[in-house]
This record gives sequence, structure tokens and C-alpha cells, in this order.
Amino acid sequence: MFGQMQDVPLLVNRILDHALVNHGEREIVSRLVEGNIHRETYADAHLRARKLSQALQALGMGVGDVVATMAWNTHRHFEAWYGITGVGGIYHTLNPRLFPEQLSYIINHAEDKIILTDLTFVPVLEGIEKDIPNVKAIIIMTDAAHMPETSLKNVLCYEDLIDSNNGDFNWVEVDERAPSGMCYTSGTTGNPKGVCYTHRSNVLHTLTSLSNDVMGLSSMDSVMPVVPMFHANAWGLAFSAPAVGSKIVNPGPNMDGESIYQLLTEEEVTFSAAVPTVWLMLLQHMEANNLKLPKLNNVTIGGSAVPRMMLEKFERDYGVMVKHAWGMTELSPLGSIASFKSGMEHMSFDEQMDIKVKQGRPPYLVEMKITDDEGNELPRDGKAFGHLMVRGPFIVGEYVKGDGGQILDKDGFFDTGDVATLDPLGFMQITDRAKDVIKSGGEWISSIEIENIAVGFDKLQETAVIGVEHPKWDERPLLIVVKNPGVEVTKEEVLAYLDGKIAKWWMPDDVVFVDEIPHTATGKIQKLTLRQQFADYTLPTAEKAAE
Repeated sequence: MFGQMQDVPLLVNRILDHALVNHGEREIVSRLVEGNIHRETYADAHLRARKLSQALQALGMGVGDVVATMAWNTHRHFEAWYGITGVGGIYHTLNPRLFPEQLSYIINHAEDKIILTDLTFVPVLEGIEKDIPNVKAIIIMTDAAHMPETSLKNVLCYEDLIDSNNGDFNWVEVDERAPSGMCYTSGTTGNPKGVCYTHRSNVLHTLTSLSNDVMGLSSMDSVMPVVPMFHANAWGLAFSAPAVGSKIVNPGPNMDGESIYQLLTEEEVTFSAAVPTVWLMLLQHMEANNLKLPKLNNVTIGGSAVPRMMLEKFERDYGVMVKHAWGMTELSPLGSIASFKSGMEHMSFDEQMDIKVKQGRPPYLVEMKITDDEGNELPRDGKAFGHLMVRGPFIVGEYVKGDGGQILDKDGFFDTGDVATLDPLGFMQITDRAKDVIKSGGEWISSIEIENIAVGFDKLQETAVIGVEHPKWDERPLLIVVKNPGVEVTKEEVLAYLDGKIAKWWMPDDVVFVDEIPHTATGKIQKLTLRQQFADYTLPTAEKAAE
């Protein structure tokens, strides 16, 4: 016997249909590359996305074709996702922060047919055009008045395409398991790998993210997705905001503290999401100018571990609730979020921060476990370190074109490459990437935990910890720091700050001051580059051990 419920496919374009019918008047506000603030409604976006679908179809795009975007968070990028999926195509976000050779590799590997780009990135595409021969056309996301002079061939103007169509278009109906989007990993080792999302997986991810224990958006919210759409789907906000009719405020290319603060206040933003570096710039701007946040209630911070001092500043000094999140491109991307469980709201502030500094607990539809090197599941006692494994309907099962081979264990769990603990209440805390964990005397040291504590020292701007070879202990931690501008600080002061905050055997064997710390294209600390940079570095303790 079969159930007798309606079988309506889970398609992402139905999200925008819902926004049109129920929230058509709600605004989408964007700071554009051209410099002005643009306003439109969900009704406008729905019509313009249909016009783009018409244009793409006229250019030969259809079911299964890949159309790339290299763009900031604006109304045009939002429309593009729905316009591409509306013809049964696959949107493919290109991260402009990647090296040119990585971009050309990704474009060719994904078999992109058309690229939509913002003005900012026209020079990037000019530099690699000869290496991407299969791209049929490049659509520049601007109007005729701002079209640049360019050496690119087969160039089209986005607004001209929109204006030349009437929007009399019905979305192409595809199976809910058909591909809808594609995003590549940052490729810190080897070539980047592609993750291809389905309509079904994106819709399920949207429903999960909307729960109160995750992002909990509502039609009352004004949402600013600072995290780029080219960085792990903007954490799903281009789907979840219209699903409930939230106002969207797109920051465009301006990520500095002053620009972000202006939009937060003028557009009465209640919810925002970004990586820690963006929030650090905002906090510095507010502290320097004695500013407050009149409407902001909630922020989600992820992309890298959130320093405790950032959590404390937001909650204690500005009254903004922080949710520390963790995820990956391979997870669509949300994997866990540090939401309280019953009774935790009555804890002291310090006890609450102890919880919020963790990456949190998995929401419904994400299963999580930690294992040893042999694949045996480890206890959820908050102490055992293990490989973090995840399973669920919006988690990758295979990379594009089978790259990397079999990536699931015998039970269908994906190895995230992170090392973590799980406590009895279900909260997960990442201690390191598997390749970054420091193995000293047979024990593991968490570089991330040392970094998060060290960056709380008010004389330091950024910190990184790597393992350096040691003749007695195999590896010992080296603390690499960038000091705040205009201040003087010594190695002894840094170590004194750490004293008593971490186990004595975790104390770095040395502190090195640098002008800057390298980052990946997604803003994470580039540990591989640091290990190469300090490959020949000799720790003072190593010299003594060798005597």
C-alpha cells in the first residue's frame, strides 16, 4: 500500500514562487558595484528571474547546462540563481579569490557554458579567457551605461537581456533529484573538487536552516547575508530568506566595517551572517567611533572558529545573540550550530560562553559521529578526539566526475577532514583539521584552541599555530602572531597571557611575529603555506634537546 499524499517535487524555484505570492512587496536592497543602493521587491525579482530564464533559453541553455556566476551579493546575483535553475540549469558559483589557474581549471572541469560576472571581475576573466575555450558567452551584470571596454569576446549586457524579454515564462519542471547548483572546494591541496547540489537537497537544507535551533528566520526579519554567495551558498540565505519573506540586504563589494555598519543601521538589519574577519572589522569600527547596533538581534558566525572575545563582545557589549556555526561546501553547508538546550539559558555568562565557543550540535537531518583511525566510533564524552564523520540528505555522496573516488565509509558517512570531540549533550567542538593537528609525545594538541585564546590578548590582531619538528616530542607548537598596529609586545608577554589558560604541555615553544598571516580563498588561515614557510625553523627547545 502506498501513501495518498500529494507528490509535489521539491524545487528551488518554488521558493521564489512562494515569495511572490505571499511576500511580493518585501524588499531586496543591494549596494551595487556601480556605487548606488538599489531597491526592488520579491515580485520584481521573480519577474526579472523569469526574463533571465527567457534570455538563457534563447542562448541555448537548458536542462543540465552549467552557468557560472562570479559576483558579489546583489539583487542580480540573487535573480541569476533562480533564472538559471528556472531553465533546468545548474548555477555554479566561482570564487574570484582563487588563483587564475584554479579558476580556469574549475570552469573547464564544470563545463561552464556561460559566465555571469560583476564589473569587478571582468579583468580576472580577461586574464584567463584563452584558457576557457568552451565558454560561449560572458554576461556582464550591469546596465548599458556602465558596460566596460573589454577584450572579452561574446560579451552581453545583463540589463539589456532583462529588458529585451517580457517574463512570460514558466519554470522548466525537472525531477527534484536533478542538479541545481555547484560549488568547488577551495583546493588547499591538489585540484579543487566539485560538489553538486540537487533541488531536493537545497530545499531540505532550507527547511532545516529555518528552524529556531538553527537560523530561525521569519517574515519579520531584515537579513543581511555578508557571507558571499560564492562561499558555500551564502549559507543558504538566498533560499531561506525568500522562503519566509525576510527582507534581504545585500552588501555588494563593500565588506569594510564602516560600510557594513551603515547598512546594518539604515536598513534596520535584525539578522546577519559572516566569517569572523568581517565581524572583527565591524567591531573595531564601532569601538573606534563609540557606536551601537540599534536593531541587530542575531548573528551567525562560521567559516573558521570564533574567538571567545568576539562572542563576549557581541553579547555583553552590544546585546546581540551569537550562534557559532560550522559547515562545509560538502554539507550545503550547515552542519552544526551552537544553540542552547533547555536549562542552559539559566547558566552564568561564562558558562554560556563555554558552550557557544563550541561549533554546536547537529540539526535534524544531520547525523554526526567521531571515529579513530581504524573507523571505530569513539565515545561522546567531550574528551575523546576523533575524525568527524557526517551523514544526511544534503551532504555530499560523491564529488563531481568521481574525483577523490569513494568518499563515504561503509555506513555512508563522509569524512570531513576535521578532528573533533562530541560531548554527552551532543555539542561538537573542532580541535583541528586532521592535517593540522599537532602530535606531541603521542598526544594531540589543538592548534585552534591555542589560537582562539591567544587572539584574546588585546595587543594581538591575528594568531596561527602550527606544529614544528622536535627531536624529542615529534612536534611542538609554534605560535605565529600579527600584533595590533602601533603597539609593542614581546614574546614573554604573549606567553604570560597564555599561562594558566591552556595546559602547560600545550604552551607554544616559541612565538614569532609576522606582518601578515596567509589565508585561503575562503578566508581561512593557510596552514600549508605556514608550514612551508617555517619548514626549516628550529625551535629553541629543539636546540636544547639536541645538546
